[in-house]
Order: sequence, then C-alpha cells, then structure tokens
Amino acid sequence: MSSAILSSSALLRNVTTARVGLSGCRWSSTGAISEFASQRESVSRNAIFKRRERQPSRAIYLEEQKSATESRGLEKFHPRDYKAGDIVAPKDMSPTQMKKWGKRQSPGTDAFDALNLKPLDMYKNFSVMSEYMTNMGRIKPRTETGLRPVNQRKMAKALRRAIGMGLMPSVHRHPEVIASELRARMEGPESIWAASPSTTRGQPTQLSSDAKGERLAYASNKSIFLRSIDDPAVAKQYTEHKAQTTVARFSPSGFYVASGDAAGIVRVWDCVGDGITKGEYSIVNGRINDLAWDGDSQRIIAVGDGKQRYGHCITWDSGNTVGEITGHTQQLNTVSIRQQRPLRAATAGDDRKTVFYHGAPFKFNNGIADKHSNYIYGVGFSPDGSHLVSVGADRKIWLYDGKSGETKGQIGEGEHNGSIFGVSWAKDSRKFVTASADRTVKIWDVEAGKATQTWTLGEEGAMAVRDHQVGVVWPHGRSDDLLISLSLSGDLNYLVEGTPKPRQVISGHQKSITSLNQTTVDNKETLWTGSFDGRVCNWDVATGTAEEIEGDAHPGYVAGLAATPEGSGRIYSVGWDDTLRSIDASAKTYTGSAAKLNGQPKGVAAGDTTVLTGESESVEIFQDGQKTGEFKTDFAATTVAAHGTMAAVGGENGSVQICAISSSRLSPRADINASRNPISSLAFSPDASHLAVGDLRGRVLVFKVSDGSLVTDRWTAHTARITSLSWNAAGSHVVSGSLDTNIFVWSLAKPGDWIELQNAHKEGVHGVGWVAGSSKIISAGADAAVKVWKVEGLQ
Repeated sequence: MSSAILSSSALLRNVTTARVGLSGCRWSSTGAISEFASQRESVSRNAIFKRRERQPSRAIYLEEQKSATESRGLEKFHPRDYKAGDIVAPKDMSPTQMKKWGKRQSPGTDAFDALNLKPLDMYKNFSVMSEYMTNMGRIKPRTETGLRPVNQRKMAKALRRAIGMGLMPSVHRHPEVIASELRARMEGPESIWAASPSTTRGQPTQLSSDAKGERLAYASNKSIFLRSIDDPAVAKQYTEHKAQTTVARFSPSGFYVASGDAAGIVRVWDCVGDGITKGEYSIVNGRINDLAWDGDSQRIIAVGDGKQRYGHCITWDSGNTVGEITGHTQQLNTVSIRQQRPLRAATAGDDRKTVFYHGAPFKFNNGIADKHSNYIYGVGFSPDGSHLVSVGADRKIWLYDGKSGETKGQIGEGEHNGSIFGVSWAKDSRKFVTASADRTVKIWDVEAGKATQTWTLGEEGAMAVRDHQVGVVWPHGRSDDLLISLSLSGDLNYLVEGTPKPRQVISGHQKSITSLNQTTVDNKETLWTGSFDGRVCNWDVATGTAEEIEGDAHPGYVAGLAATPEGSGRIYSVGWDDTLRSIDASAKTYTGSAAKLNGQPKGVAAGDTTVLTGESESVEIFQDGQKTGEFKTDFAATTVAAHGTMAAVGGENGSVQICAISSSRLSPRADINASRNPISSLAFSPDASHLAVGDLRGRVLVFKVSDGSLVTDRWTAHTARITSLSWNAAGSHVVSGSLDTNIFVWSLAKPGDWIELQNAHKEGVHGVGWVAGSSKIISAGADAAVKVWKVEGLQ
C-alpha cells in the first residue's frame, strides 16, 4: 500500500513539474524543458562567438567588391544564357555590347583559356585566323577580340606566321563576307512571266483585281501571282503556302491580299512591299473555295469544304472570331460581303441554298433554298450594296435585295446553255457579267433584265472543253470598260465592252515546266518551254508574251526540247507518250506525224542535221523526222547532249560516252568515269571543247572533250539532282539548275568564284539558259513560271 502511495506521489510530482514547464514556456510545443534550454544556450553561445570573430580587412573587402563589379559587367555583356564551353565570337556583339566590353577591366580568362587552346598553334586554322584578322592582314583590336593581352600578342604572332607561310593572304576578307557579296550581285528576278491560273473542270476559279484596276490576283499551283493588267509580263509571286492554292482576294484598301489553300489555311500578306505574311489562320479542315473582305478591310469570311464547319469569320490582323457561318449542310463554293453598313454577307454552295447574314458579328438571318436546283457557284453584292446576285450549275441567275435579302426575281432564263461559274459587278452597279461553260461571257443590264453583249470564246462551231469560261472579274477603277475572263485552259481573255472580239489573250503554263530551250533568229531571241501536261509555248524574250503551239501535241509530260538549224528552223520535242514530234518554229505549229520511239525518252538533242533521242537501252538517230539509225549503249542511258558532229551520252552508272555523229550511227571516241552517281544533265560549251556534267547528287563537273581529262570538280554546292546546265556564249561560265530550288553560276577560270540564287523556283528548277548576250539568265521550274535574272560582276 505504501509503495503504491509513493509511486503515485512520484507520478504526481512529475506531472506537476511538466505542467509548470509547459505553462512557463512561450513556445507551443510538446518538447521537454531541457531541449528548449539547450537551444537557448546554443544561440547565446553562437552570438558571443560571432562577436568575437575577426572582421575582414579593407583590402579584402575592396577586392571582393571589384570581383562582384566585374561579374555584373560580364552579366550585362552576355544577354543570353551561355553554357560551359560556349564561345562568343566578336562578330556576335552589338555596338553597345562592344562599348561595354571595352570599358570593363582586362579579362582574366578568354575563349582560348576556356578551351585550353594555344593561340600560337592556331596559325594553320583558316577559320580561326579569319575571325581575328582585319581586311588588311592585321589583328583586330582587343575591344573586338575579347582576348587577354598575352593571348592578343600570341594571336598577332600566329597571324604573322600564317601570312609568312602563305597560309593566309596578306589582304584578307572573311569568306562569309565574300559569299554575301557574291550573292548580292544577283538580287531578285528582273521579271517574272507568271504561270496561268490553275483550273479544274466543273469548278469555278476565282479572280480578283485591286481597287485601282491595275493588278490581277489568282492562284496557281502552290503560289499566288499578282499580275499587272496592262503589262502581263510584270508580276509578283507569293510562295509561302505549303499546299495547293485555291483563291486570292485583294483587300479594298489595296495593301493586303488574303489567300487560301487546299489545306484550309488562309494567309494575309503585304502586297505592296516585300510580301511579308501578316497572319496565318486555319479556317476549315479541307479546301478553301472562296473568301471575301468587308469594306473596312478589317474582317474576312472564308468558306470551303470542312468537317466541323464550312466557313469562318475572322479579323485579318488577329484571327479573332467575328461571327459564325451556319445554315449549310454541304461544302460552300462562294461568299460575298456587302461593302456598306449595315454589314451583310451571303454564302452559297452544294446544298443549293443561299444564306443571308447580318453583322458584325455575322450571324444567320435567312436561308433561301427554293431558287436554285443545282450547285451554286457564285454570289456577289453590287458595289453600292443595293443588289445581290447568285448563279449556279442550273444556269439560273437570281437577284435579291442587298440589304434585306428579299428575292427580287430571276433574269436571263435559258440564255446560258451551260453551268455559270462566275459573276462580277461593274463599278456603277447597273450591270454585271457572267462566265459559263457554254464558252460565253455575257453582260447583263439589271433594270432591263437581259443580256446586252455576248462573247463566244474559242473557234466557232467547236465545243472544246478547254474554252469553258470558269471565272470572270470586272476591274473597278478603270475607264476602258475592260473585263477579264478565264478559260479552262488557263488563258486570260481581255474583253472590252462594245467590241466583238477579245482585245488580247494571255497564255502560259498551268503545270510544272519540265523542259526549256532557246533559239536566236535574226537577232530575235525566242524561248521554248514544255510542261507536265504536254503544252509547249513559244515566248518572245523581248516582251515576255507567250503563244501556245497548235496542232497534234503530246498528251502528257514533255521530256525534252531541242532546236536544229535545218530548213526554216525546227524544234523537236519528246514526251512520255514515247514519240518524237516536230514543230515549225516560224508557223508555231506541229508539223508532220509523230515518230514512235523504242521506249520512254530520257532526253533529246540536235546536231547539225541529226536529232538524237536517248532511251534506257539505246540512242535513236533521226534525220528529217525519219529514223536513220540506232546506237546500243553498254549502260542504261539517262541523258543525251549534242553539238555539231559531237554527242555525249550519260549513264546510270555515272559514266559519260563521247561519240562522233554521222547520219546513221554514233562512233565512240572517249569514255569518262565522271561520277559515282547517275548522270542527270550534260552540256557542251559553245566551241565544243568542254563538257559540263551534272549528277543525281548535285555535283557539277567539267571535262575536256578532246581527251576526257578533268578540268574542275569543285562545283558541289547543289544538294539535289541537277536538272539543267547551260554555257554562256563566251564559254567562261556555266549556269546550273537543280531540284533544290537553287541556281548557281560557276566560273571556269575561277572555280571557287560563284553566284548563288536561292529559292529561285518553288519545288525545283527544271530549265536554265542565257539570254541578252549572256548578261541575263532565264529559268523555268515546277511553279510553271519563267523568270529572268540580271547577272552582274562576271569575270
């Protein structure tokens, strides 16, 4: 019992003690009193110890401040986040940074110290020497090199050593500077002969003109062309689209163009300056068929074929939504916006419905589904906003009130005998023009409700599909009553109200240009081009105008063109229909019958009196359009070239065989192992003393014809197949075109001196040549355009 009392009293004493300790402590904790006591004691001891520590001397303090100041200076000098091992070249510094660098104290370390390199060992390194050397062969000042004084002196010694040993020129220019200056010799093209608009049978093609009526905008392949109406040889090309382009529209202000493509992307870009893209917006998941600007040049409605939606309303500068396109169940083909307030918009498409919108923001107001019985291809508000017109595949024309959308009535029933693909208003809003698949273009008087003039395009009595009229525009701002229609063939027809015939027809290529050749007769230079769709055009180099060759043409790919001086002048063409055809150069028409070849042609070349066609297993010889012989090759032939009585055949194995030409045979003279890659292009110099060879990997080599010896193999800047080679008249320079989209001009006397033109043709260069006395280069490519480049500084 007593022991229990004692134990309980002890427990009570412990509890009392703990209770007192907790109440006397200002921390809200469950720890023991001894722990808090030890903490307080350690804090007091540390404070006493710190008070007893020795204070740093003033010299050490100043040294630390100096180091911190230098670090802050370096932080200002390096605005980017550099990692260990990175090197900052002096050319990367701005003038402000250089000034700060010069003011800072002498660096303790520099690039050579960081990389553990010895400046004196760098005298063999041309790149390093170029970074630290001035144009006059001296070392750059330390404010530009950023080196420590000792390394600055060692680098200066290394430079003198390199110059003394002939490793560096005494008067030096940085290779990058030289290359940029060479590229600057050839700026942009002197002129662009634009491709024709891309067309599809049974679909409308949109044309647009600017507010002044001076330029025409349309889509072609993956480019947008802005073409002068008065001088069609003057054009501008926009190439930023990645997919097939479908439509382009000028803004009412005339400063911007909105263009759409088959991927559902709309791009807005500057059409006055350098064509800088201002915005890129995804509208639908499919093809953009049409778009329209509002009168303030602020809003755009784009329509097409999508999955979630068939159109969208956006602001041009930000892409913000300013309405919805609803009320349709199938793809939309056309859209128009009223240019006056209150804003109105109309859309129509394959669901045979015309939908009216109020804005902005644009929202559904009314849908008219009982007027058209087939696809609707065009709608348009009149310039004064009082009328709206719709046309379609049912050959009907309906008029509506431009403000309320109420139906006014139908006009011209039975006048068109084919689908109506396009409509455009005159600037006075009293007349509009329509284009139809019946090959006619008609002007309509709104008040009278009847056609006042009709043009029928193409040959009379012939219902050629190529003459279907698939687009039309009536340019405002002009005083000559000019309107422009588009044929399915891509021809632009200049029509003037009151005249029965077209004033002018602009022709060109719609598909990729695959071959090029040029001739000069009586000092008149002529360019010949063939394209993927079998079309061959004749171009007047002086004016930039084209004429399509008439007659029995190739149905598809034109693989090559060759000119021969025989007779009155002929142009020979080969195509993937495995035929050789002849063109009368003066009459500009095909003559005679096509000669059947043994296989698919790889190319064609013309000598003095013979024509050679290269196939995979042989070279066929023709004279006056008749086959006279055949030469079996030991390799698979890939290309052929000829000059006078000499010929060259390139092979799949990289070899070139030089032969002498007779009327019925080729006699081998020399074999050249030119490359490890298949040969893709050949060209003889004007005097036939040299042969330029291009291969599949982008290399260009030159050999002597007499003995097959190599002249140069340094021309390796191309990165894809060489498609064309051409010598200038003097035989001193070679121009090359490649699938890498670039053009190079090479100097035979100075193989290291070259001129580069990057991105000359979108998706590849297919033909190059010299014109205007070898002072200009002419080229053609996959964008179906022909470009003329002025070359300066050739030596």
